Amino acid sequence: MDEHHSHRGHGPLLHRKSGHAALRKGRVSLGHTVYLITATTDKREPRFAYFPAACSAARCFEDRALLGESRMLAWVLMPDHAHWLLQLGDKDRLGDVVGRLKSASSRQANRLLDRQGPLWAKTFHDHALRAEDGLQAVARYIVANPRRAGLVKRIGDYPFWNAIWL
Repeated sequence: MDEHHSHRGHGPLLHRKSGHAALRKGRVSLGHTVYLITATTDKREPRFAYFPAACSAARCFEDRALLGESRMLAWVLMPDHAHWLLQLGDKDRLGDVVGRLKSASSRQANRLLDRQGPLWAKTFHDHALRAEDGLQAVARYIVANPRRAGLVKRIGDYPFWNAIWL
């Protein structure tokens, strides 16, 4: 069957969303909602294994001009991806804030990597958290990512993370 399918014989053929469009389908931006966001580098290249590039990208994650009214609660930058725990403000859409973070960090890192072109994958994954999800527990999970990945033995030994609860 191609990308069109019939809906049990009821009405016209429906177009299935796939790839990037499927990720965006149903994405809603709710002010004051906390989102867990994962962004990967293009082709999962470990661009942030280069310390100066990681430093320049990480500085962008707490830049008030990029965040606007949104608030970064916790983040970690891994060699090939980043996790952000972000509380959205009233005015911005989630995609706009993530776009600014990815764009600015890409420009900064590419300059130090002496390269051009996309650094981040086009899409990102987001999950809206409910109050009962326990924000501090989610933040601990995020910042423990380098330890789980075997990059360090202690979280404090990894330089590219932060959380507001410190």
